[in-house]
Amino acid sequence: MNPFIPADHLESEERPGPYERLRAKITVMMSHVPLRTRITALVMVAVGLSVALASIAAWVTVRNQILNQMDSSLYQKAQNATNLVNTHVAVGLLDSTVYVVYDGGGTPTGQSNLPPQLVQDDIKFSNADLEVAQHTRDDHYSTLVIAGVRYRALSVPITTVETALQPPNERTAVLVAESMADTQQTLGRLSLVSILVGIAGIAVAGSAGITVGRTGLRPVDRLTEATEYVARTGDLRPIEVQGTDELARLATSFNSMLTALARSQEHQRRLIADAGHELRTPLTSMRTNIDLLSQVFGASSNHPAPGSSPVQISDADRAELIGDVQAQMEELSILVGDLVELSRDTKPQTAPEPVNLGDVVRQAVDRVRRRAPHLKFDIQLQPWYLEGDPAALERAVTNLLDNAAKWSPENGTVTVRLSDGLLQVADQGPGIAEEDLPHVFERFYRSTEARTMPGSGLGLAIVRQAAENHGGRVAAARAPSGGALLGFWVPGQPTEEDSPQNSGRAANA
Repeated sequence: MNPFIPADHLESEERPGPYERLRAKITVMMSHVPLRTRITALVMVAVGLSVALASIAAWVTVRNQILNQMDSSLYQKAQNATNLVNTHVAVGLLDSTVYVVYDGGGTPTGQSNLPPQLVQDDIKFSNADLEVAQHTRDDHYSTLVIAGVRYRALSVPITTVETALQPPNERTAVLVAESMADTQQTLGRLSLVSILVGIAGIAVAGSAGITVGRTGLRPVDRLTEATEYVARTGDLRPIEVQGTDELARLATSFNSMLTALARSQEHQRRLIADAGHELRTPLTSMRTNIDLLSQVFGASSNHPAPGSSPVQISDADRAELIGDVQAQMEELSILVGDLVELSRDTKPQTAPEPVNLGDVVRQAVDRVRRRAPHLKFDIQLQPWYLEGDPAALERAVTNLLDNAAKWSPENGTVTVRLSDGLLQVADQGPGIAEEDLPHVFERFYRSTEARTMPGSGLGLAIVRQAAENHGGRVAAARAPSGGALLGFWVPGQPTEEDSPQNSGRAANA
């Protein structure tokens, strides 16, 4: 904590505000609502708001249009009234519209038209109306309530002409008012229709939301049922995919996951079955040999049963038997180690480090040369730098060299080449049959000729796993000399500097 900032100030900064708390509450509440209900509510709200906004916009448009038409009619009647006032004609004879001629003080004149149900005090002139009569304002539209009835009114000034009865300086105005009863009735009907349309739109939106929720989430329901079925039964059967939308892509991805999981389970089953088959032979041989040794060196050999002679073997047979047990134990240890190595289907979690594959190959050759002193190694290595696991790479190279040493004849030559990330190891053995070439890197695969040779059948599978974990690949072919040609390629660069040109050349290689 910063000693220069008070603790209460820090707490006040970390305390969420009202908006954050409200949003958190809404988020928690919505998380408990089913997705189908949320989709239905969202569609209802969206469509309902759209219908409501459309109804309001239509009502406002119609209202403005009616008022504009009424205002235009009032203006035309007001102009006619001013002409009649100047010619001293009673404006009340025009129609049922209310005409009131008044002066600047708000006093109606004798030319006004007031229906019988109206009196002078019913009409209240505003300041704007008085300004019109005083000729300080051109006109004024207003809405009046006269005797409980709403009127749309317009006040316009009257420009008088000089006559014997009326001096020219007298300033008056005429107020033309027309009842809005019909207009209000029309707008009321329109409001009712808009409300009914809005309610119908919300109902349709609710039905559409329910339909969309059911139809749209049906693939999700199928996916949920498939997931529950897999969890309950362990059956990794893919689900049916319909369409090409996002939900179909989700179902396709789920099927891909099921396929990968089924493949992984199949690999595990094959690994367990093949491992059990491979372990059975050395374990049976060891048990037989150990039983024989226990009979020779156990307590029964010192105190044989009455009437039986003790089991005796020669020193040479005993040495051969012990050597056989040791060989079987070593083979069993190698097999267990290979199984542990191959049980890791994913890439190692250790951080990669810079590796010179040439140095790795050179160290592996030195190790194999000590185990096979009767062979010659023809080595040509070029530097190749990459980020990876040096232990895994060295194990892969060693397995390739051990395989070549196992099949090479006495005083044979093992050829090792490393160029542009491609490592090739060739021997002078009998070679690999064409039908066996696609399978030499599979787990526990052993050709007919290899079944009589020592080994677990996992060495080349470890080579493929190490190469693929480093982004590379493996290959097998027949060498020009007639033997086997095995190798792998891993991406990298020939120099330690990060050069895009070198990286591109490595990728093309």
